[in-house]
Amino acid sequence: MAQTGNKQSNSIKLLLTGAMLLCIVLLQAQKPSDPLATPEARHLYAGLDRLSKAHTLFGHQDALAYGVGWKRIGGNSDVKNVTGDYPAVYGWDLGLLELDSSRNLDGIPFSLMRDYIRQGYDREAVITISWHLRNPFNLESAWDTAAGSVRAILPGGAKHEVYRNWLDKLANYLQSLKGSNGRSIPILFRPFHELTGNWFWWCRNVCTPEEFIALWRFTVQYLRDAKGLHQLLFVYNTAEFKDDADFLLRYPGDDVVDVLSFDMYQHGDNRAAFSNEARRRLAIICKLAADKKKIAAFAETGYEAIPDATWWTEALLPALRGLPVAWVLVWRNHGYMPKEKKMHHYAPYKGHPSSTDFIKFYNDPQMMFERKLRAQHIYR
Repeated sequence: MAQTGNKQSNSIKLLLTGAMLLCIVLLQAQKPSDPLATPEARHLYAGLDRLSKAHTLFGHQDALAYGVGWKRIGGNSDVKNVTGDYPAVYGWDLGLLELDSSRNLDGIPFSLMRDYIRQGYDREAVITISWHLRNPFNLESAWDTAAGSVRAILPGGAKHEVYRNWLDKLANYLQSLKGSNGRSIPILFRPFHELTGNWFWWCRNVCTPEEFIALWRFTVQYLRDAKGLHQLLFVYNTAEFKDDADFLLRYPGDDVVDVLSFDMYQHGDNRAAFSNEARRRLAIICKLAADKKKIAAFAETGYEAIPDATWWTEALLPALRGLPVAWVLVWRNHGYMPKEKKMHHYAPYKGHPSSTDFIKFYNDPQMMFERKLRAQHIYR
């Protein structure tokens, strides 16, 4: 009887030790800024943090909607046509939703976008969304930089109700994004992207740091607290920045940010300059993310038409190598633009000169596309 009692006691101790270790792991896992985040959003956030220690997810904007020479072909993707696999991250944009348009600024019907987002989520891929919203101050495009636009839409401003009405429309659409399991799809939401540029109405040349911070905090708190969207993870996104202080000058606070990121494209044929500068910036945000217990991402990048046949393994991959970057996303594959008389795409299509190098990039142990990600069950 004494031996049986000892065995039971040891079993209980082992169970308690295991439970304590599990609690420690859960406590150490990255947590969203929203204390009421949905279980799927919490799992996604912790999973991205865990995977980033060894892998970087590859993403593509509008990947399922169109590509070079095709549009709206079910199950198609330029990335899949080259590698046999889909991107691990799908990027979408909600510009013109605020005006009740049936299509976004790139011509994708919002009803179809909802289906594409569901398809990606059902395959356990990751969804990120930006919003090129019109200027609420004067209804001009996102690229209108009228002075005072941000100030006018803050609480108490002349156009605040216009902006709040647009947020209601945004919230309704985001709330409609459900998986086949009926659960709300977690979204890496990237509002007011490239905020350190000078080309959007929310950029640093047309509003003060205090105004931008107030806009961000109002937006997050309205969507999260007033509208109850607890499936959102908020992505803070700059364009160029010099150092830590410059990156954080307009940072709105750890309680309303989940991911630190920036956008940077290669222009011209100096790939070493691009790769070195991208890596310098990535190193800065990775350190900041570690300090703040956030996640780092390369939210937009690419080289238009990819004229460099080995750009993937000799420019982009060296910038990412060994850094805890959760994902990298290249922009859309529009194809030929007759007015500009040029090709406009950022991922290779079948037969493109960089396809062979892209397959090497795909096979690199650091890179993760949809098939490998699916095995991770990132939402559980």
